[in-house]
Amino acid sequence: MMTQGEMNAAPLASRFWNRELTVYPDQTARRLYLLLVVLITVVLYYELYVGGGVATLMMADLNIPFEVFVYVTAISNLLGAFASLVAGLADRFGRANLVIYGQLLAALITLFWMPNVTSMVSWGIALSAVAFVEGIVLVATPALVRDFSPQVGRAAAMGFWTIGPVLGSLAVSGVVTLTLPHYRTWQSQYIIAGALGLVLFVLSLLFLRELTPSLRDQLMVSERDRMLVELKAKGLNVAASLAHPWRQVLRVDIIASALGVSMLLFFYYTMVGFGVIYLVTIFQYSVDEANALFNWTWATEGAALVAAGLLSDRLRVRKPFMLVGAIGFCALVWLWLQMLQAAEKPSIGTLTVISSCLISFSAMAYVTWMASFTETIEAHNPALTAIGLALWGWIIRVAVSACFVLLPSVVTSMNPLLGAGPVLAAYEKAVADKVPPSAELLAALGQVKQAAVAAPAEWRTWYWICIGAGLFFTATISVMRGRWSPVAAKRDQEAHDAVVARELAKLRESSGLAQQDAA
Repeated sequence: MMTQGEMNAAPLASRFWNRELTVYPDQTARRLYLLLVVLITVVLYYELYVGGGVATLMMADLNIPFEVFVYVTAISNLLGAFASLVAGLADRFGRANLVIYGQLLAALITLFWMPNVTSMVSWGIALSAVAFVEGIVLVATPALVRDFSPQVGRAAAMGFWTIGPVLGSLAVSGVVTLTLPHYRTWQSQYIIAGALGLVLFVLSLLFLRELTPSLRDQLMVSERDRMLVELKAKGLNVAASLAHPWRQVLRVDIIASALGVSMLLFFYYTMVGFGVIYLVTIFQYSVDEANALFNWTWATEGAALVAAGLLSDRLRVRKPFMLVGAIGFCALVWLWLQMLQAAEKPSIGTLTVISSCLISFSAMAYVTWMASFTETIEAHNPALTAIGLALWGWIIRVAVSACFVLLPSVVTSMNPLLGAGPVLAAYEKAVADKVPPSAELLAALGQVKQAAVAAPAEWRTWYWICIGAGLFFTATISVMRGRWSPVAAKRDQEAHDAVVARELAKLRESSGLAQQDAA
């Protein structure tokens, strides 16, 4: 028999585990849930990306060669890929608890484990742990966004969700710019990120909710569908809709579109992981200057994501935005390439403008792709959104891992350039002391000079690969669901609204007849 204390504790424990809403929430409540999901996403990406902002300091302190840094990053992404498949369970067991308790685990690793690593191996294990948790949580979060956003308004909602990685990147560059001159250690950045993660865990533990399977497993095009969705939910066979889930989502349109967007993001992940290294080694900017450039870049991308999402929803189309975004992206990566060939070092302002415009076109393509991708999954089975997103999460992380594995074989000059500081300092000291440099020092200096000459051409090759990846994305747009014409899209919605009105009328009529029979 339960004690009084156990009886009082049971409802509290149930509240912290059972988070299902049996009624579709109104617009204000949905916006609050979406805001909380976006904040969670921002902090998770901040925790994942924070190492990139202090990469040069961390690599020097832990004696991590550039190739090892890249390969460990690739391995961690690969672990995240298989973790994304685990997140497909969210269709059966819910999204909210995966997000909340995964977020707690990520915060604890970032706050207590990462700042205390003392070797290359321990750093790699800790990074892989964070990436594995991220792979689970960051598939469940867009599933929540989809649940709380009808298709009319989906691009705007996904725009706010995709701000997560952008603001996570902005948080890294902004916090590093503000706090690194004071704390002067790379460990301090992990401590700040982990502490913020714990704050978001408490908020999500208290307030995050999700729809019941019978509500979320239906297609909702607009707000007008709300009553029909709730009525259908009462008789929906959830188990039947979830039968053979992988067989239902392994479709050409889902796989091809996920692969296409993964390749489009090659340049973005290069900037996130190695942007600071690139600017420091190629253009000799300081770490603070490099992070200041990315402050503007990520802030501009955030604005572009929201603007493109709102405009896409207003015009009711996705594909034209994806195409224009991809073409603009490729054109500006080509312009970025020209900066590498310039006779003079470009100003930080010039690179900031190019980088901000480039990333804005990428954002236009990506946010409308996210909306179109969830709608493509819904066209097959709305009940399998999380499974479809898990497949996307797996593909994108495998593709990014392949990207990172390929990078060192293309850009081979990074190790000598990253170690140039001590070599040049030793050479200058030898000259000042009028001591002949040793053979080893002269050999190291020769490697630095050769790397400095080779690096621009190697990076140009890499950015041409990124342009090719962007063009491949354009080829996959046609397989996705959605119209090219706003006029045709408007006709589709009007036809859908008419069907919903007829079905509601039938349900009301049958309900009235049933009541008469009962009487």
